[in-house]
Amino acid sequence: MALAIVIGIMPTIISVSEKYKLFDRVDLHRKDHKGLISRLGGVAIFVSFTITVLFFAPWIHYESANFLIIGCFIIGAMGLKDDVSGASLMAKLFLQIGVAVLLVFFGHYSLTSLYGVFGIGDINYIWGSLFSVLLIIFLSNIFNLIDGIDGLATSIGLLVSGCFGILFALMHQSPYALISFALFGALLAFLKFNWCPAKIFMGDTGSLVIGLITSVLAIRFVELNKVNALAASMYYSAPAIAVSILIVPIFDSLRMFTVRILKRKSPFHGDRNHTHHRLEQLGLKPNKIVLILVVFNALFVSLVFLLQNLGNFVLICLMIVACALFNFGVTIALKRKDNVQGL
Repeated sequence: MALAIVIGIMPTIISVSEKYKLFDRVDLHRKDHKGLISRLGGVAIFVSFTITVLFFAPWIHYESANFLIIGCFIIGAMGLKDDVSGASLMAKLFLQIGVAVLLVFFGHYSLTSLYGVFGIGDINYIWGSLFSVLLIIFLSNIFNLIDGIDGLATSIGLLVSGCFGILFALMHQSPYALISFALFGALLAFLKFNWCPAKIFMGDTGSLVIGLITSVLAIRFVELNKVNALAASMYYSAPAIAVSILIVPIFDSLRMFTVRILKRKSPFHGDRNHTHHRLEQLGLKPNKIVLILVVFNALFVSLVFLLQNLGNFVLICLMIVACALFNFGVTIALKRKDNVQGL
């Protein structure tokens, strides 16, 4: 249903964008596309996802998920405002904090433990809630940060929503399987228009909504697999599995924030130093970059499932080391290329 809705309304969105000249700004810091391209594709993702989830509401009861829909409306409206006329960073941050508080304190999307990461187990309600608010804000923005080349955020979103959909279905968690697959269907259709050369971009409307949905799915997946005496968990290292599913946008975001802070710049200052930009500097085409990063992400998911008995802390450390080695390899390749060009 979500796929069909996107396919059906996308031509109208493109047509309206052309009529009213609602095009993306050519951002020299992040994008290098040529021509006038609409960035309102996220409207189709948001509309199709919301309609699909609400349509099945009478058959699948998910009261707490209602707060996710409310959050999507708020974030989607803010993203649309930013895509059409711009929005200040403080206004966006204020609304994201409000949505995160809504989800944590009313939707009960909150972590109750760090599951042994850094030696920390159960955490009290206040600290768990505050950490969850920060986590939702961070995860809500990671797809926005990787949305720098055609098809990348869409393809990673497909992998993430598909993985969570399968996992929730195997866990017999129908509400969250439905949410995951509704997002998957919307993104699968959107990829037809967003694959290089892109006919339309998802903009903040799409990337922020995708980030918000996946943050909720990740937290719920982890909590449903908490090891306790009352219920058996299906997956032993659920936090590490969740991190592996989101590893490409998580690592790229953390790397960018760290680099910018070390350079004494704002962590929100846009530039062309993302992983996909660095691969582009090596001469790789957008389609190849997307395939490399999707396969890289999928390998992490597979390996973590095979090694989940090692525990969360060990697995997360191994992922960080592997990502750092990949980044180091890219840095060496860029230096060699610069030396060759210098000769």
